Amino acid sequence: MDEPLAVALKFGFLAVLYLFLLWVARSAMKDLSRGGDTATAAGPVEPPGPRRRGSSVPNLRAGVSPQLVVVAAKGYEPGASWDIGTGAMMGRSDGAEIRVEDPFASSAHARIFSRGDFMHVEDMGSTNGTYLNGHKLRTPERLKLGDVIRIGDSEYRYQE
Repeated sequence: MDEPLAVALKFGFLAVLYLFLLWVARSAMKDLSRGGDTATAAGPVEPPGPRRRGSSVPNLRAGVSPQLVVVAAKGYEPGASWDIGTGAMMGRSDGAEIRVEDPFASSAHARIFSRGDFMHVEDMGSTNGTYLNGHKLRTPERLKLGDVIRIGDSEYRYQE
């Protein structure tokens, strides 16, 4: 093979290799900045419009009593629970309705609130984040029966 042709093929191969590596890095950065799709991870999304009769979706106005139950948390026995029907603030501060005695918890770490007929959880800009079923909260998320909220090493289960 001619030497100029061999050099051109080597440079062409290197260019294609670098373009491939840039494509992989760009794709990885796009996935990281997106933070994961919580809608698909949390399960099927309910279609808009009126709810069907016999639906298993709870209605807070129909006498459902939402509770947060300790799975594992410092200072509480597993099974301890709080009524959160009116909402609750979770954190290390004395003013929090649910005190979280965890070194990774912020003073006002997360809040649970009702919106319409459903309870939601929202991270309040905490340093270490709030996790719902293993996924870091970026926006308020609707709570469903059996969902697990984790703050540091403390875990709580949502029940009705």
